[in-house]
Amino acid sequence: MVSRSYSNLLDLNSGDSPTFGRLGKKLSRVATVAGVLTELDDETCCSVGSDAPSSISQERMIIVGNQLPLRAHRRSDSDGGWNFSWDEDSLLLQLKNGLGEDVEVIYVGSLREEIDPNEQDDVAQTLLETFKCVPAFIPPDLFSKFYHGFCKQQLWPLFHYMLPLSPDLGGRFDRSLWQAYVSVNKIFADKVMEVISPDDDFVWVHDYHLMVLPTFLRKRFNRVKLGFFLHSPFPSSEIYRTLPVRDELLRALLNSDLIGFHTFDYARHFLSCCSRMLGLSYQSKRGYIGLEYYGRTVSIKILPVGIHMGQLQSVLDLSDTEAKVAELKAQFKGQTVLLGVDDMDIFKGISLKLLAFEQLLIQHPDKRGKVVLVQIANPARGRGRDVQEVQSETCATVRKINQTFGRPGYDPVVLIDTPLQFYERIAYYVISECCLVTAVRDGMNLIPYEYIICRQGNEKLDDSLGLNPSVPKKSMLVVSEFIGCSPSLSGAIRVNPWNIDSVAEAMHSALIVAEAEKQLRHEKHYRYVSTHDVAYWSRSFLQDLERACRDHVRRRCWGIGFGLGFRVIALDPNFRKLSVEHIVSAYKRTKSRAILLDYDGTMILQSSISMSPNTDVVGILNNLCRDPKNVVFLVSGKDRKTLTEWFSSCEKLGVAAEHGYFVRPNHEVDWETCVAVPDFYWKQIAEPVMKLYTETTDGSTIETKESALVWNYQYADPDFGSCQAKELLDHLESVLANEPVSVKSGQHLVEVKPQGVNKGLVAERLLLTTQQKGMLPDFVLCIGDDRSDEDMFEVIMSAKGGPSLSPVAEVFACSVGRKPSKAKYYLEDTTDILRMLQGLATASELSARSVSRTSQPVIIDRE
Repeated sequence: MVSRSYSNLLDLNSGDSPTFGRLGKKLSRVATVAGVLTELDDETCCSVGSDAPSSISQERMIIVGNQLPLRAHRRSDSDGGWNFSWDEDSLLLQLKNGLGEDVEVIYVGSLREEIDPNEQDDVAQTLLETFKCVPAFIPPDLFSKFYHGFCKQQLWPLFHYMLPLSPDLGGRFDRSLWQAYVSVNKIFADKVMEVISPDDDFVWVHDYHLMVLPTFLRKRFNRVKLGFFLHSPFPSSEIYRTLPVRDELLRALLNSDLIGFHTFDYARHFLSCCSRMLGLSYQSKRGYIGLEYYGRTVSIKILPVGIHMGQLQSVLDLSDTEAKVAELKAQFKGQTVLLGVDDMDIFKGISLKLLAFEQLLIQHPDKRGKVVLVQIANPARGRGRDVQEVQSETCATVRKINQTFGRPGYDPVVLIDTPLQFYERIAYYVISECCLVTAVRDGMNLIPYEYIICRQGNEKLDDSLGLNPSVPKKSMLVVSEFIGCSPSLSGAIRVNPWNIDSVAEAMHSALIVAEAEKQLRHEKHYRYVSTHDVAYWSRSFLQDLERACRDHVRRRCWGIGFGLGFRVIALDPNFRKLSVEHIVSAYKRTKSRAILLDYDGTMILQSSISMSPNTDVVGILNNLCRDPKNVVFLVSGKDRKTLTEWFSSCEKLGVAAEHGYFVRPNHEVDWETCVAVPDFYWKQIAEPVMKLYTETTDGSTIETKESALVWNYQYADPDFGSCQAKELLDHLESVLANEPVSVKSGQHLVEVKPQGVNKGLVAERLLLTTQQKGMLPDFVLCIGDDRSDEDMFEVIMSAKGGPSLSPVAEVFACSVGRKPSKAKYYLEDTTDILRMLQGLATASELSARSVSRTSQPVIIDRE
């Protein structure tokens, strides 16, 4: 397969396409020299929707992660080349099991080892041919700024709720590190572009190292099928909003089609950030959560990752594992083992766990000599002074506990801070009565899952432990409330790791729980973990990604914005920009015209301090109304008194107030109502309820109209206001269930109004009036900017071909801005709307002058 992208920007300049095949030819290296790319680079690269359909029928997934699932070793022979092998512990490799044999998988990522530039081409070719891996070679200094700098000093602490209040507490924001982060993400994007077939392939990006990668890919291929999964926590908005590049990261993630999180809490925090910082709201429909983002629906998936059952079972079957289990059983004979397995970093709470165990020995002296805490401390993934402090504090605490409570042949705490083989760690799981995972903040953490499977064991291990295979297995878990796997382990004892007394008591409870209870808890956990493994997780993610990308082909896409503010607007294929020349031409050749104009947000900006019309707006409206071929109606949510004052000089203008409840064909006649409402006694029921919510929701107000009541929470806290709006909606629907009113929610508001009142009534009335006069409009223009105007669009569009319009009528339903709508046309903003209307008004003026000249009498002088 030949890629449809260019592997090097130099190829783009020369007009030559690279000629490498899927596996047969060498790949050129992209941006592997030292340097920094800013987020404004690559502006010259064209954004495309898609190219010619691919001939490849096999489904393909491109998995992108910070590191390839490979191990590399320098050979000791004379040529000094490299040996590569799969890293069986890598999640990126394990998830392949759930994608199915018919899905081809290609990996894109960096290598742990530094490869000499002279060897990079050969290594890249070898990895592509042998492993279907595409390596991104990052210069060491750039990689250090990217990984150890921005990722580990800024993103990782912040996502674990650590604010840089001082230079010692996490890294202060450094613009050069951010530029390095963007630069590396760009290198990864270029590598994906080397192998992607944009119409066929799915791309799955993993974790916080590559959060801006979706923007680069979406910019190059507007319809790319792109999923992202975050393996770390996502912090609350109060924490996340302190990040100087918060909007850039959010918008970059929203260039994905599907964004995955381990828990609802993480997803909720992300959605809250989108609401508070970008003004985006989400909807839940049929079990799926989605964000509407410029016409695209960005789906949210919540599913914790699982473990690789096959790998664990194979290690459990090893003779080495059996021998190690027997050794540990002898070592801890007559003692109950509590087990902790953690990385040596500040968020794993090792010291707090040790202090809780010390408290257990103080409060329960009978446990001394009988209970041992084995703490396996894996090397930290980061580096810095905080890691050294954790190491020294841990060692000091272990020494203190052992000196205080130890005796010959008994150390209460066994600290293992040297690397263990996987089978050795498995053996510790097998012989431990309880596993303690008390991190103060962690992403998923699969240690409890591994422990549960290992406690299930097998026949060989049962023999080594002297267990009866027919007796149900047992296990106990003490887990922190602040780790991602906690919600899925309903039988675990959940603790606040900061509460040392509570953790100590949980340890004691785990030791004294009845055997039958331990068996029930283990059975429950084993059933969940064994069925929700890594294959289940990856298969579920791919299914949701396919569903999220289902409509890509039939959507028209435009790329807008610069740098990391780039986004794609996806619209119905029949939705297009209204050409001013086209509508003016249609306007000139028609004889009976109906014009419907929304006011708020269409004729004037919603954000304007003064909402009253300016002289330009009034002048355009008057010029349109003077044309005898036109019937012009202005529709607004404002009350009739305000509209009367604002448009008193527009004598021939038809006006509809309060979304169509009040209508006035021109200035000379009185206001009429479109819907007969005998009285508004329901206001006496609704208003006290609204007042109650206004008093408890700071920033909310009540707007009282003649026909409606509106509760507005535009200036309230977004999350609390939205929550209160849902409660108010339910409350009002309940108390007004038997009243002739409709209760609806809108953008930052809840409205109660008489049933049947909407802007569509105005359109129906206008068409009916012209039909009764024997006038069938052959030109209809309807313009609006929000959801309330969709009723007008629906009436106008459905009238085509009906008795109320001329058979040759030209209908222009136009929205303000490119967004999903029942309208078939759009103009960008209010300025474009007024420019177009001015063009129509000018055409009317020129027509009037022409008629005036031709109607003047001709005088002949006979002298």
